[in-house]
Amino acid sequence: MRPHRFTPLLLPLSALAFAGAVQAAEWNMATPYGDASFHTQNVKQFAEDVAEATEGALRITVHSGGSLVAHGEIKPSVRRGTIEAGEVFLSTLSNDDPIFEIDTLPGVAGSYEEAMALWDATRPMITELFAAEGLKPLYAVAWPAQGLYTREEITDPEQFEGLRVRAPNINTQRFVQNLGGSPTETEESDIPTAFSTGRVDAMITSSATGNAMTAWDYVSHYTDANLWLPKNIVFINQRAFDRLDEATQEALLEAAARAEERGWQMSRDNNATSLEALAANGVSVVTPNEAVAEALQAAGDKLFADWESRASDQAKELLEAYRAGLEE
Repeated sequence: MRPHRFTPLLLPLSALAFAGAVQAAEWNMATPYGDASFHTQNVKQFAEDVAEATEGALRITVHSGGSLVAHGEIKPSVRRGTIEAGEVFLSTLSNDDPIFEIDTLPGVAGSYEEAMALWDATRPMITELFAAEGLKPLYAVAWPAQGLYTREEITDPEQFEGLRVRAPNINTQRFVQNLGGSPTETEESDIPTAFSTGRVDAMITSSATGNAMTAWDYVSHYTDANLWLPKNIVFINQRAFDRLDEATQEALLEAAARAEERGWQMSRDNNATSLEALAANGVSVVTPNEAVAEALQAAGDKLFADWESRASDQAKELLEAYRAGLEE
């Protein structure tokens, strides 16, 4: 009796194509920022770049405006692997380590060039801290410099006393307290409601956020104080990254590098157009007078002293190296 010969099953091309399709990686990414934000626009372009570069082997669906995961839950969700990627305001992680709030210290980085140098200096430590939690940073992009939105012009430091100010992170909250104000933590999407209900009287944020949230609907003045240039960071679950083949990993990292470069330029461009939009819609854009500038500086000095008392030796050494590099 002849042995049974195995005859391979021949699948139609359509079935083979489907078999390849089911092996493609489908990722979800959460960002707390709305579609009008240049950060979200950059993230969506990044996702498109990844899909194109990998020919669909990796597709990232961006969920904007906190629609998938609330801001405070994005990092834990990526760490657990509930979602594969996320974007957060870096300084909201300051409870994990003071290095995460270094870009919200007044006087440390007052320009895009300095902000990028600061990111280059601190990236290794931040990458190590993320890696310890099974996370991999992809890129970071700065917001325009932060200023103060108010319903009247601030001409006297005493106007800060009791002022209810929207402050998006702990360091900004400390800064507001140093000024004598009352900080309130409010997500970007909740800003209009916070003003309309009287929860806040003012906010510290960028020209970009003021423009995206149509700040002219609830404030009349923007003090362009150039306080600091904070960053957003985009990161992924390391295990999800490790499951990708080498070519897909390389394409993802290359797209991230382009997104970082593009994002910083988008920030510069957005700052210029946002300041124009604020003025065009009736917001008075002013610079702080001498008395207000001195009050802001004093609050910033106190903030920096507090940071130094909590920061690790490694963080302080990185800051010293960054400053030494600026002097070269």
